Amino acid sequence: MTTNPTRTHATRRHWAEGLTAFAAVTLMIAGVLDIFRGIMGIAEDDIFVATRNYVFEYDLTGWGWIHLILGAVAVVISLGLFQTAMWARVGGIAIAGLIIIANFLSLPQYPVWSVVMIAFSAFVIWALCVVRPDRSV
Repeated sequence: MTTNPTRTHATRRHWAEGLTAFAAVTLMIAGVLDIFRGIMGIAEDDIFVATRNYVFEYDLTGWGWIHLILGAVAVVISLGLFQTAMWARVGGIAIAGLIIIANFLSLPQYPVWSVVMIAFSAFVIWALCVVRPDRSV
């Protein structure tokens, strides 16, 4: 029994397109959530809890700006992922990594949100790394 190479090629291409779309949507959601988190930090909302004796101490307003910028860049990159641009794949992996680092550093202030953002970003990195675009198309 032999496999049809054309059918296998089409199946792989659809699989890659689906994972790229998944990464684009997930990065868009993570970016929008990070924008909201940045706005909350800039407004110095009472939702963030100050943890005493935490190794990484920082100004909440400055941290809010960092999250706002990361979120805005993530949204722009996710739009590029919908176009399956190579720069967007590389940028998506990079920005998702930065979002993971930023949320790891802010775990004590809002742990549930940070864990959700880390999970979203990890899924984005996985989806963008597992896709191997076909060079012959």
